[in-house]
Amino acid sequence: MRFDARRLQFVSRRSTVMAPNGVVATSQPLAAQAGLSILKRGGNAVDAAVASAAVLNVVEPGSTGIGGDVFALVYDSRKGSLEGLNASGWSPRNATIEHYREQGFTTMPVHGVFSITVPGALAGWEALLETFGTLSFREVLEPAIHYARNGFPVSEIIAQGWPRNKLSRHPGGEEYLINGRVPRPGERFRQKNLASTFEAIAEGGVDVFYRGDLSKKIIQFLANNGGIMESEDFSEFEPEWVTPINIEYKGHTLYELPPNGQGLCALEALKIASHFDVDGLEFNSSKYLHTMIESMKLAFEDGHHFITDPRFREIPVKQLISETYCQKRGAEITDKAMVASLELMKASDTVYLTVVDKDRNMISFINSLYHNFGSGVVVEGTGIVLQNRGASFNLDEAHHNCLEPRKRPYHTIIPAMMYKNGEPIMSFGVMGGHMQPQGHLQVTSNIVNFQMSPQDALDAPRFRFEEEKKVLLEDSIETTTMKDLMKRGHNIEVVSHLSPQFGGGQIIVVDHEEGCLYAGSDPRKDGCAVGY
Repeated sequence: MRFDARRLQFVSRRSTVMAPNGVVATSQPLAAQAGLSILKRGGNAVDAAVASAAVLNVVEPGSTGIGGDVFALVYDSRKGSLEGLNASGWSPRNATIEHYREQGFTTMPVHGVFSITVPGALAGWEALLETFGTLSFREVLEPAIHYARNGFPVSEIIAQGWPRNKLSRHPGGEEYLINGRVPRPGERFRQKNLASTFEAIAEGGVDVFYRGDLSKKIIQFLANNGGIMESEDFSEFEPEWVTPINIEYKGHTLYELPPNGQGLCALEALKIASHFDVDGLEFNSSKYLHTMIESMKLAFEDGHHFITDPRFREIPVKQLISETYCQKRGAEITDKAMVASLELMKASDTVYLTVVDKDRNMISFINSLYHNFGSGVVVEGTGIVLQNRGASFNLDEAHHNCLEPRKRPYHTIIPAMMYKNGEPIMSFGVMGGHMQPQGHLQVTSNIVNFQMSPQDALDAPRFRFEEEKKVLLEDSIETTTMKDLMKRGHNIEVVSHLSPQFGGGQIIVVDHEEGCLYAGSDPRKDGCAVGY
């Protein structure tokens, strides 16, 4: 892949990281270095990804951890195969709409014990290591245990988002506060309970979490606080290997995971946009942004109607990303903004990371608690923050994504990978709830249509569609462009490029001809790309 290295025109002014052997890109520098140390000691991309994810559980605890879920795409260079992993947990078997209504809920609770689904992350880490890894759980958990027990300086953006009020409201949350306050940037934070939890997992494997002492602690703690989770909800959970879905886009193949994730929205939006001459338009011009925003609205409408756990409802995936259907949907786009009859969840916290090793194994990996510190519930004495993925369910029985026992909800976290001429050339992802497919759409266009470098593709100003006609634009987009979009009927809100609304991302590009790796890391987060 070739790109224009002369640009460097956007916010961060970072240059693309280049390395011949291996690269790790994450949202926090200590986690990136942990993954790199695994590569340099002989581990492969999957070993490094799990090590980085475990460190992120420690150093970015509001966004990720073993109390959350994982999705991954893995390219095995030996076999030349691409595999997808869905390690998203299900609702408790006693979770029924009737029961929630009896508790007084008219919509799904966003926080607290009734928003919690079974965490799939740790089972996902194990599945990845058992299938592709070369190192033991103990070896890849060593860096995380070190930082949890000895402490780490809290980085700036992570410190800014540490929510004191939420943690003080929910059971166990005080464990992530220092005398009732949030840690300051640069302050050393220790999580000895989490260190002990990781040590127990390193010693006894994931069975400790799903069927052993830790699962008993979690279930008892939730029961003591009014929860309905049972031991069987944990012990019977298994992650699932799935076949990735894809579309062709201007000589490239973009891969996403199938539902219950929203990768389908990214593919459909890109396919709709492909029927317009977007590469002939000026980057981030009003016509370009209008086309991309409207394509995204249409894809979200379909996604929010159909996406759910495919074990419960049939989802017409092939039809929704077909040439014929997307061309038909694209014909609905006019010069004026349409009203999209949906409202997207505005807040979420996630980590995305990607690794490529010397053998060109690649992993696109995403791990999340959903909202900042998930449900707000921390299992006392363990350091485990439990996710609030149940908040994505609907309490309308007629909705595809309605709450049902042992069902996986509509999921926002999506890893991506791109091929060209039958070879993987890019692993990437963008964090941030419903920003994610919008980020995939924009980053893919930046790379393919405008030949941006990986770093520039992440630095570039973004839009974020939210509801009806409301669109957030980063403040570095030209004022004349914003005014023209408003004339088209868009409800524009200008937001600082420092705002968390636009997510964060990582990219690694593989240049097979030069034998080089190019990587970028989003300036909207604390992270970096590192290589050797």
